Amino acid sequence: MSTMRYLRPVEHPADRSPGRWVFDTAVMMLAVAVAVPDIVEDPSHSPAIAIPALLIVLAPLAIRRVFPTPVLAWVLIASVVAGLWNEHIVADLGLLIALYTVASAHARREALVAAAFVGPVMVEVTVRMTGVTWWYAAIIVSGLVGAAVGLGLYSSTRRAYLAELRDRAVHLEYERDQQSALAAAAERARISREMHDIVAHHLTVMIALSEGAVAVSAVSPERGIEVMRTVSATGRRALADTRKLLGALRVDEQENDGGLGPVPDLAELEVLIERVSAAGLTTTLQVHGTSPDVPAAVQLTVYRLVQEALTNTLKHCGPGAQASVRLQHLPGELRVDVDDDGAGAAATLAGVGSGLIGMRERVHACGGDMHAGPRQSVGWSVSARLRLDEGDTT
Repeated sequence: MSTMRYLRPVEHPADRSPGRWVFDTAVMMLAVAVAVPDIVEDPSHSPAIAIPALLIVLAPLAIRRVFPTPVLAWVLIASVVAGLWNEHIVADLGLLIALYTVASAHARREALVAAAFVGPVMVEVTVRMTGVTWWYAAIIVSGLVGAAVGLGLYSSTRRAYLAELRDRAVHLEYERDQQSALAAAAERARISREMHDIVAHHLTVMIALSEGAVAVSAVSPERGIEVMRTVSATGRRALADTRKLLGALRVDEQENDGGLGPVPDLAELEVLIERVSAAGLTTTLQVHGTSPDVPAAVQLTVYRLVQEALTNTLKHCGPGAQASVRLQHLPGELRVDVDDDGAGAAATLAGVGSGLIGMRERVHACGGDMHAGPRQSVGWSVSARLRLDEGDTT
């Protein structure tokens, strides 16, 4: 089975360019041209017969890069047979070319085995043609054979090195595209969470306020007008937040982000609580401890977490419910708890949507964890623990 491996083509003939065929044919003709003068100077044999015999010996060099080992075997055996008939048929250059091709196409062991066969034949031909001693011929032939094998191995190593560089470049390009796709997916997820948090919260507040305005307009038109003004202000704020978020998509990476306005932080929680309370959800805020170095990403996560939890309370408990927000600044972390009593009027909206998933993704991005579920008595509870080192682990 291993012998058949050397008989298979190294290159597919149909895949070779015409230029490679022309080059290999030219190399074959060069080997023939170098050997022809010895044949012409031989008076004992007719060149009309000896030159065709030389062509038969060296013609396979034209396909040496397709079948390296079979071509070397043919040139070696045919040159020995032809040399026994006419000692002036010398194919030394053809043997060196075929040996070089085997060394460049196969491993070092195969090249050394081929050199062990070619060397003695060339030594014998050199001694017979020049009359020098065998050791002198051995030195000359060893240098030529070593040069052919060395050049072949160098060509093989360089070709493997270039192939590895190409593969690495393809891999890096694929990895770059993959990283770009992951970054784009992460950015889409971030924008989706922001849009959900902004739009869902403001729309929920506006719906609650609108229903309140309808309820009080019959008995207190002035109060209804005041509530509708609050609806209008909430809508304008939602529009401004949406424009700010979408504007971030059009800003070049090299531009200053200052024109986009500040992102919500812990200081904005009081405004959020007031807005939710005005919509009918009585909410209290309790802050325990202080931590002056809360990262901006953690502050935004806390704000969006509280906003989403209170929005869900408005949607599913309706006006009349009560909620509480507690922040606890602990060493190295910030704990957030949002609880409601579930005692409000039944809401007309249904479905949690992707808010819970978005909250959990935000918290996990900050290296924290979150739990959301029903309380032991009544109502709903959302609690989260966020690291203040922005998720770095030691």
